[in-house]
Amino acid sequence: MAGIGIKMNYDDFLRRIPKAELHMHLIGSIRPATLIELAKKNRVTLPTNDPAELYNYDNIVDFLKIFDLAAPSMVDRDDFARVSFETLEDGVKLGNLKYREMFFNPTSHTMEGIAYTTVIDGIVDGIREAEKRYGVKCRLIAAIHRGHTPSAAQAMIEEVVDHRRDEVIGLGSDALPADGTEGLELFVETYAYAKQHGLKLTAHCAEQPGTAANYIYALDTLKCDRIDHGYRVLDDPRVLARARDEATWFTCAPTSTAQVYGWPDMSRHPIRSMVEQGLRVTLNSDDPPMFKTDIGREYVVACNAMGFDADKATELALNGVDGSWLDDGERRSLRAAFVREIAELRTHLA
Repeated sequence: MAGIGIKMNYDDFLRRIPKAELHMHLIGSIRPATLIELAKKNRVTLPTNDPAELYNYDNIVDFLKIFDLAAPSMVDRDDFARVSFETLEDGVKLGNLKYREMFFNPTSHTMEGIAYTTVIDGIVDGIREAEKRYGVKCRLIAAIHRGHTPSAAQAMIEEVVDHRRDEVIGLGSDALPADGTEGLELFVETYAYAKQHGLKLTAHCAEQPGTAANYIYALDTLKCDRIDHGYRVLDDPRVLARARDEATWFTCAPTSTAQVYGWPDMSRHPIRSMVEQGLRVTLNSDDPPMFKTDIGREYVVACNAMGFDADKATELALNGVDGSWLDDGERRSLRAAFVREIAELRTHLA
């Protein structure tokens, strides 16, 4: 990022504080111009070839249509390397990203006839190049596409384990089943298999109306280590109390959820209530270019709208480290680096 002047305003501070992001989808992170170029190369028809119009939608269904067109636009190892490198480059330049745990959907590609090794080796190429150039570290979470079958999910996790790369540290889930439910009960076997083979576990859940109890299912049955989104725990006092008592980590995304779930007033976004209720929250960009945002902007928009001061912004940045799946030594080292850098930045905050 650019050099620090004598004084900076609060928005500059929010962009410049170091960040660890725990909830971001590779497919959803493709630059619009890159997706158009890859789609042409790989003969995928997009609804428009105008980068300014490609990512325009106002609900989760239309968003997922574009999301599912982006997957077949990546075909060869270089495609995956390019996309993974570019998204990390964007994180560094737009939000001082230092560390990320990133979802990728193996079945979205293997069901198109692409070998899993092509997918994973390309992604690893890209993240290693980003670390070499920018110092940013990235680990991977294989995600179950909930619109695919349980047997496809099981085959996917077995392939992930059989071709394990050091960068792959967890299993999660995203997209939606055909019936629009959260579908957690479909993948119990796959979660158990992943846990048995040493992977950390998370799940998108408790994000739609009437799904607060899914938080309990994700922890007690799937044995999840943390929860992605989880806003609906606020709807049930007993679930909320348990989430607070158990100090569960929630990886939240302000902009994307405001758009797809109809929360246009960011000052009243559930994230604010989650923080005020004492839940452990991290801020994340989810599908950044697809929602015209980035990790730096997420901090600027959320902290300003929700009334979070520099102390709270610092806490949220450190939460990204504390909620990560780094080993204890790496986590302590990264946290100490964040504390030093933020302390320096705060001396320049007007």
